[in-house]
Amino acid sequence: MTQIKPQVQYREDYQPPHYWIDTLDLDIQLHENATEVVAISRVRRNGEHDEPLVLDGEQLNLLQVAVNGVDITQYQQTENSLILSQLPEVFVLTIKTQLDPQANTALEGLYKSGSAFCTQCEAQGFRRITYYLDRPDVLARFSTRITADATAYPYLLSNGNRIDQGNLDDGRHWVQWQDPFPKPAYLFALVAGNFDVLRDSYTTVSGREVALEIFVDQGNLHRAGHAMDSLKASMAWDEQRCHLEYDLDIYMIVAVDFFNMGAMENKGLNVFNAKFVLADPHTATDSDYLDVERVIGHEYFHNWTGNRVTCRDWFQLSLKEGLTVFRDQEFSSDLGSRTVNRIQNVRMMRGAQFAEDAGPMAHPIRPDAVIEMNNFYTVTVYEKGSEVIRMLHTLLGEQAFQRGLALYLQRFDGQAATCDDFVAAMSEASGRDLTRFTRWYSQAGTPVLTVTDEYDAVQQRYTLTVQQFTPTTPGQPQKLPLHIPLSVALYSAQGEPLTLTMDGQIVGPVLDVLEAEQRFVLDQVPSKPTPALLQSFSAPVKLDYPYSDEQLTLLAKHSIDEFVRWDAVQMLINKAVRDNVSQLQRQQPVVVPRPLLDVFRATLEDETLDKALQAQMLMLPDIGSLLELFEQVDIDLLGQVHAQLHKELAVALQPLWLHAYEHNRTPQYSIAHPDIAKRAIKNVALSYLALANEAGLVQQQYQTADNMTDTLAAMKAAVRAELTEAGALLADFEGKWQQDGLVLDNWFRLQATAPGDDTVARIQQLMTHPTFSLNNPNRVRAVVGAFIMGNPLQFHRLDGAGYDLLVSVLTQLNLSNPQVASRLITPLIQFARLDDARQQQIKARLQQLMALPDLSRDLFEKISKALA
Repeated sequence: MTQIKPQVQYREDYQPPHYWIDTLDLDIQLHENATEVVAISRVRRNGEHDEPLVLDGEQLNLLQVAVNGVDITQYQQTENSLILSQLPEVFVLTIKTQLDPQANTALEGLYKSGSAFCTQCEAQGFRRITYYLDRPDVLARFSTRITADATAYPYLLSNGNRIDQGNLDDGRHWVQWQDPFPKPAYLFALVAGNFDVLRDSYTTVSGREVALEIFVDQGNLHRAGHAMDSLKASMAWDEQRCHLEYDLDIYMIVAVDFFNMGAMENKGLNVFNAKFVLADPHTATDSDYLDVERVIGHEYFHNWTGNRVTCRDWFQLSLKEGLTVFRDQEFSSDLGSRTVNRIQNVRMMRGAQFAEDAGPMAHPIRPDAVIEMNNFYTVTVYEKGSEVIRMLHTLLGEQAFQRGLALYLQRFDGQAATCDDFVAAMSEASGRDLTRFTRWYSQAGTPVLTVTDEYDAVQQRYTLTVQQFTPTTPGQPQKLPLHIPLSVALYSAQGEPLTLTMDGQIVGPVLDVLEAEQRFVLDQVPSKPTPALLQSFSAPVKLDYPYSDEQLTLLAKHSIDEFVRWDAVQMLINKAVRDNVSQLQRQQPVVVPRPLLDVFRATLEDETLDKALQAQMLMLPDIGSLLELFEQVDIDLLGQVHAQLHKELAVALQPLWLHAYEHNRTPQYSIAHPDIAKRAIKNVALSYLALANEAGLVQQQYQTADNMTDTLAAMKAAVRAELTEAGALLADFEGKWQQDGLVLDNWFRLQATAPGDDTVARIQQLMTHPTFSLNNPNRVRAVVGAFIMGNPLQFHRLDGAGYDLLVSVLTQLNLSNPQVASRLITPLIQFARLDDARQQQIKARLQQLMALPDLSRDLFEKISKALA
């Protein structure tokens, strides 16, 4: 079979549609294997032309086409489109199609999730429901009538407001929904099933009462309360912080088990992966609770930044996602620990996003070209996109930023906009020239800031020289200087903060780095200071400054910016890792440097330190993040250093770990943030104590835990320390939770990330477990995803067994769910930091996948770029 090379689409080729669709009336008769959809559109020609109407459609059985009520047969049908010619200027188009939801394993369009019908239409899933202009700049007002068996599917849900319903004589019933707001097809949603429902209401700032409904599988109602609380908190936060009020009579959330993503912001009907809805102390960890709050907030905030104003084309995806991630990060920070949230965001950037920037799929937050749009739901578009919004907030300040957001939403309400439209509104509202800043939208890669300093004791002047350089990325050999906000503080030798002055005037902490090289002269500096650079990670860049151990120790102990304190410890750890890798290469033993040991000791002994920050400061970075410290490295050596540092810190500070563990117990479980912080430091201490052979303490915590946070922490400590008790704990956990899929995913995940040379064989065994299915994305992520992402030493085994396992899984998923396959291949294509032997093994596996005769667009795009 000859493989057809998928076509590349370019952002610069964007053209408005030849036709607009003003309204769409859907009549959907639900049946498991033969659902019928009648779609009636009111269509009008866009301008003077005689171009045909080309509608998108995939895997549809076309039954009827009519124009103005008259059936027609003069149309052209291809594999992925329906082409109609010689059309009136304005007309009513009726299309009747049939589809098979039960066979839809790709989980795009309309499919079955367990016993329920469900849809996922972003980015291009609506074309699997009916022929349509499936593009985000075509906004129509939707009316949806759903008919189904009344016993099997008592709840029939769609977008907007419920306006009518009724029963039929044949045991079926129907519900009519109407969405008053125009929307693109990707925001359409339909759910039909039998659920338990948690009902509540929210009174908006203007006094309107909104009905709130959360639909969960029967028997899970007691696990939906936190999601409801999070929804109401989101609505209140958006009113208070951003002055944005909800606009429909009802807001619904449905939790489903089979879902490719975390959640989807469909107008008024959010469809969620159950993982981000269900939570109670016995089944969910503290992290799960915070994730539910974050994701509920994210999808709710999309109501304005994504729904009321959507993106013109999919190249503008970060317009809605980067902005909304920033909003959910601010929401989580306002409700919880701002420092810890910031640290977790930065961990994601320095690990996953920096690796993406350094790999074959490097792209700007607004990509220039795409083969498969699903491949650009990336950490770059989301997380780096959020950092770009955060830089705007840093440069403009809260008040000007909120004015810019309000102007943007007012100007483009009910329309499809671009990233340029957003920046223009920010510039107009603030009076700031953001021309150079817009390069962040079009330039890929992670900039490196190289900073040198000079102190003139006579003049009491301190000069910072800043150079910026962005490495070459695929398709972008030349890089231009960016507008980089560099937040700076200075500290005296005693750790006291110094006032920043330039030309005798007090200045703020943010320096505008605009050129490839720039000098900043600070005066009235009484002695040579220690600079705190890139406070709060003020820009998504790598920092190169020759900090001494003494300077980092000072910042770790005295900085008033808590992020800087954490970051100083990270830099000490990074220095220790680099130095010890070099020592191992010279066959010298791994040694914990005295400054690092002293800082860990001081952190543990500091009773004034916030417990949540303390926990973060004492956690070692994961191996994936440490890879970014090297141009190329033997990952086995890196893993050996990581493990040895962990062990040495555990043994050297064992009494302090024990003290931290004993003094941070909580009498009963609460999701209050002070208690979450105490459990965090207690369980970090337990992870070290397990390495110091405190097996009895680990087992005791497992047996007495009254919450899932402590239960899993004990299991994780036992597994990672390879304690003999680990097997018994895992067996006991499986016996207790084998009927609860979400909880059992933790059991799978722990084994997939366990150390040991038998890991690949264990993964293969787990894939024969009665509850494992390649059709369940959550279970695939818990086993295969956890292994390849969270167990790099075993995945990158020199014998290639980890690579072979992934290739086998990808070969199967390529046919059944290419979207999940494309996400799983990520660690296989990010091989630049690995040694030559592993790179050659990976390339051979990629060639093997490339030769598949029916390779999906999703995998083709990533593999071809990796091999190029």
